[in-house]
Amino acid sequence: MDRRTVLRSAVAGAAAFSGSLWAGAALAAPAQPGPGPYGDLLAADVNGIQLPAGFTSRVVARSGQRVPGTSYLWHWAPDGGACFPAGDGWIYVSNSEVPFVGGASAVRFAADGAVVSAYRILGGTNVNCAGGATPWGTWLSCEEVPLGRVFETWPDGSRSAEERTRMGRFTHEAAACDPDRGVVYLTEDEEDGCFYRFVPDTWGDLRTGRVQVLCAPADQVAGPVTWRDVPDRDGFPIPTRLQVGAAKHFDGGEGCWYDRGTCWFTTKGDNRVWAYDAVNQRLDLAYDDSLVPAGTAPLTGVDNITGTASGDLYVAEDGGNMEIVLISPDAVVTPFLRIDGQSSSEITGPAFSPDGSRLYFSSQRGTSGASTGANGITYEIHGPFRR
Repeated sequence: MDRRTVLRSAVAGAAAFSGSLWAGAALAAPAQPGPGPYGDLLAADVNGIQLPAGFTSRVVARSGQRVPGTSYLWHWAPDGGACFPAGDGWIYVSNSEVPFVGGASAVRFAADGAVVSAYRILGGTNVNCAGGATPWGTWLSCEEVPLGRVFETWPDGSRSAEERTRMGRFTHEAAACDPDRGVVYLTEDEEDGCFYRFVPDTWGDLRTGRVQVLCAPADQVAGPVTWRDVPDRDGFPIPTRLQVGAAKHFDGGEGCWYDRGTCWFTTKGDNRVWAYDAVNQRLDLAYDDSLVPAGTAPLTGVDNITGTASGDLYVAEDGGNMEIVLISPDAVVTPFLRIDGQSSSEITGPAFSPDGSRLYFSSQRGTSGASTGANGITYEIHGPFRR
């Protein structure tokens, strides 16, 4: 049987055991294409973005140029990001996926969305790709290089960033905090990467703790999993992903998002969105481009992922046709926006403002397709998002 047939059989056989994944709704099967809650995409606006009716876009910053209203030069290759409350407004942080410079920057917004300031919160690091927000208001910025590190940063710039090497040294991609179990989930961007969790000795303090790896049969796409300690979190000379024989390997781990008992993470090598049911310790497929009718896949090149209080997931494409795609709680997958004229770029850093009315993201390489130089563009979408 081909991959499509094998997957359909495996998922169908496991569906009866699916846990409560989408805010109480059982995941009966991976998401399928269908009409979205906001209607069709309209013609591209002045910023080259196709959006549903009622939504508008603006450019917040461009790489190598001053953030409007400030003297700060926005970083190259903007990548993973998140939003944080700040007084009456909020802060959007964004990584820089640049070798040996890396780091992260922040833009502070007033209550009406006006830019107040922009500044650096991390520098001198290496290929900062994605990361994750913590419940205590810090940003975990992750290095996507072998033996990469995690840095904890303060979005308001009140403290200098601190290295969190006890969280493991590997090709880090994203992080997602699970306050219910007091752990941080971590993805690894390798063709045979793993899915990890960091168990701190004290929740809220990431300086000490254990690194564990998810274990399951290699061919399992749905079913129970276990966790085992990684013997040497420093990953040298044996990489962390090769230290536990029972570890399950994933084809290019990317974005990671935790919400109400489920950690969603993406793998780019097979265009999948996974759902880890943390309550019942089982793994399921939320989306797979091989499990939709041939030629209809609305989501390819899966990358960063975020979500809303309504349960909607937003998945950014690395390539594909430069879309952010919505997966609804009733398992419908549909395009939310599309960027025209930037086919050699990727969409990065989707994150919602604290009130859920604004979505931020970047086109990492803009119209040029070059990963260095003044090419990246960071956008804001404002509109009637479901909250």
